[in-house]
Amino acid sequence: MCGIGGWIDRHARTPPAELERIGGAIAASLLHRGPDSGGVWTDETAGVALSFRRLAIQDLTPTGAQPMVSACGRYVIVYNGEVYNAAELRPELEPRGIRFRGHSDTEVILEGCAAWGVETTLRRLIGMFAIALWDRRERVLTLARDRLGIKPLYYLEGVERFIFGSELKALRVCPGWTPELDEDAATAYLRFGYVPSPLSIYRGVAKLPPGHILTLRPNAPASLKPFWDLRPFAVAGARAGNGRFDERAAEEELDELLRDAVRRRLISDVPLGAFLSGGIDSSTVVALMQASSNAAVRTFSIGFREEGYDESAHARGVAAHLGTAHTEFIVEARHALDVVPRLPEWFDEPFADSSQIPTYLVSKLAREHVTVALSGDGGDEVFAGYNRYFWADVLWRRVSAVPLPLRRLASGAMRAVPACAWDRLFRAVPQRWRPPQPGDKVHKLARVVTYDSPDALYRHLVSQWPDPAPLVARGREPQGALDDPAIAEEIPGYVQRMQYLDTVTYLPDDILTKVDRATMAVALEGRVPLLDHRVVEYAWSLPLEAKAHAGVGKRILRRVLARYVPDHLVERPKMGFGVPIGDWLRGPLRDWAETLLAPERLAREGFLEPAPVGQAWREHLSGMRNWQYPLWTVLMFQSWRERWQA
Repeated sequence: MCGIGGWIDRHARTPPAELERIGGAIAASLLHRGPDSGGVWTDETAGVALSFRRLAIQDLTPTGAQPMVSACGRYVIVYNGEVYNAAELRPELEPRGIRFRGHSDTEVILEGCAAWGVETTLRRLIGMFAIALWDRRERVLTLARDRLGIKPLYYLEGVERFIFGSELKALRVCPGWTPELDEDAATAYLRFGYVPSPLSIYRGVAKLPPGHILTLRPNAPASLKPFWDLRPFAVAGARAGNGRFDERAAEEELDELLRDAVRRRLISDVPLGAFLSGGIDSSTVVALMQASSNAAVRTFSIGFREEGYDESAHARGVAAHLGTAHTEFIVEARHALDVVPRLPEWFDEPFADSSQIPTYLVSKLAREHVTVALSGDGGDEVFAGYNRYFWADVLWRRVSAVPLPLRRLASGAMRAVPACAWDRLFRAVPQRWRPPQPGDKVHKLARVVTYDSPDALYRHLVSQWPDPAPLVARGREPQGALDDPAIAEEIPGYVQRMQYLDTVTYLPDDILTKVDRATMAVALEGRVPLLDHRVVEYAWSLPLEAKAHAGVGKRILRRVLARYVPDHLVERPKMGFGVPIGDWLRGPLRDWAETLLAPERLAREGFLEPAPVGQAWREHLSGMRNWQYPLWTVLMFQSWRERWQA
């Protein structure tokens, strides 16, 4: 796990000393991703500088250092990630006369590209990676990103120069480029709480899409090509329907596949552990780790004093059953206060998933003991685990049975009654049946019933600000995957369609971004075995019935876990990895928030309209509505601007 970056002067006019300086600045900007060592490789005749920072995990000797030059001298690589089948590929390369200098996976990738070609090599890799390969003879740069988007890679293509890096910090230190806020990308951010790929927060800078290869040739624009695409697997899975299948055989095959995925991710020359929440996903990963280990696996969890957020007791129970060496930490508001001001430094474009706070804290806890940590991320997308899949499906079936004009009339009536009045009306309902903040929920339902398609409902469910346009003084919301009508035709099943869209949008742009930045902030490598592409492909080959049944997701994954952990330790309502951000905003974070949301400040900056933000803030403080997530989205944007646009 490392940080990579590079600079190409397309006219090769940059002096050698300046190339070294630029390469050194790029490497220095990524020091947190690789504190163990670093390096720069330059070629002044081609105007190229490749930069690298290393977090040493495999082959801790100098033979694993990067940038690395191939045995034939033609290729140079900088690479971030881990490839878990390198030991199996190496014997296929040795008969070609390649003499390996060390035992790093980097060298196997490099020599594989030299022997088999880039695309063939990428298709054979099992792992996570962001790769930059320079062909010295043809003067061609190739960038590649792993299939699911576990590792990040940004790039900026210009007439004079081409720049790339693991984080935007690497691009910001390069000369000749002035970062400009992309108002359209910022508008999309306000909807989703993250900047959706391939956009970045800066105009002209893009994220390399997962599963893609970028090729930059002399005197030609960069070209993009996929080497893997989830869509055909999702379409085939949707066509398979809910036909009969051998559940026992599928369970056995998944168990074997997951065992292999986890076992491969135990390869390490440094101490290794796992995050454990006590839920289905992390418990499965830890159970399989412990089954493959002769010693007690190190596990880490965090909890909260606030009721409804603390899962530490569940994690403790699973750890005790499996016999892991368990460490836990209870988070208090003061810990969040320490973390929040530093978030823009780690997430160097706006990012508003508030679970970034506990993810950082559990990463920090783990880093005190290990250098690598496995997590259960991806399980909800791969095995249909989100609650919204089921209640959205049920809600749409019921709502769509009522003619749209009647629904719009009902919506108007519900909105005409203030939320506080609905709260008073619900006081007549027995408390055990009364939802929290009923007025807030009635107003949300009033919006939902007006949608004219299930896809519009899905868009609402994944939106922080369902209508960001009135919030933004300028900027237009760009089109994305959610606007592709062909997806509904190819994947007609609503649950499967939501699952697919989450996997190609929310998973790489939110979940995996969060995990990458939070772990890299403390120089910890995070590994995600449930996102082994073989597991993903197999899960999509199964009918929906195998994953979701009677309103419960992860059906087959639960059956695998039951082989190792009793049901009573893990079966409970899904909580997610949330934090009590709403309470904190009314309490210890209030002064910080009010500074960033001050109407005069918003008016002076001229990007966000003060009126809708101010109204949401007042309603949240009064308890009339729960605007915690929309407000957090604005606060993270404002905090990012304060750090990077001051």
